[in-house]
Amino acid sequence: MTDYGENLNRVFQLWTAGPMLSIALTLAAFMVGNWLFVRFGRPLWMPPVLLAALILAAAVAVSGIGYQTYQEGATWLTVLLGPTTVALGVPLYQQMHHIRALWKPILCTLPLAASLAAVYAVGIAWLMEAPLSILASLAPKSVTAPIAMGIAEQLGGSVALTLGGLLITGVLASVFVDWGARRMNITDDRIVGFALGLNGHAIGTARAFEISPIAGAFASLGMGLTGVFTALFLPFVFPF
Repeated sequence: MTDYGENLNRVFQLWTAGPMLSIALTLAAFMVGNWLFVRFGRPLWMPPVLLAALILAAAVAVSGIGYQTYQEGATWLTVLLGPTTVALGVPLYQQMHHIRALWKPILCTLPLAASLAAVYAVGIAWLMEAPLSILASLAPKSVTAPIAMGIAEQLGGSVALTLGGLLITGVLASVFVDWGARRMNITDDRIVGFALGLNGHAIGTARAFEISPIAGAFASLGMGLTGVFTALFLPFVFPF
């Protein structure tokens, strides 16, 4: 009986020391978040990724494993962000006919909107006398996570703070773009989808696909182009 207890304890220590616990907690939180999202009638202000983040934060705090231990185990998941970044080229290629057909409005809209998304956040934080590391963390808040993490590291910001800003930005963009489109009587799914992808990255894109396939396609286009533009624009401009 004693040997059985020792073996069980050894297995538990190996489980908690390796990446399996972090991966299992992440996947379980995401599945529960999706279930709750459907259970509560798919509320726009509470997307599955936000629910999953809250559940995971509570699980890490209650279990006592600590953020550092969880982060070390979850490194295996963050490795997948590299291929994810490259995969963003797929929706851009798929929507190439839209880019050719609407290159003038896209060319006029994208640089201005993507620049404003970074400038107003940095400007507000600067007026509140936030340190440079906070400014660098908030600057890429409207870009999809794989690209935003690389930009934040390049600028000297905190990846954890950037991811928090991404989560909040995605949720609020989904809510306000949807609300603004109704108030301004905008019914063109191309415009709504592009705005959701440009401002709300992956969370906004997920919302766009709930509206229609066309909105989802233009959201993918907006998300991809915003990521490319910001990755080229922000590191060059930020030092000034």
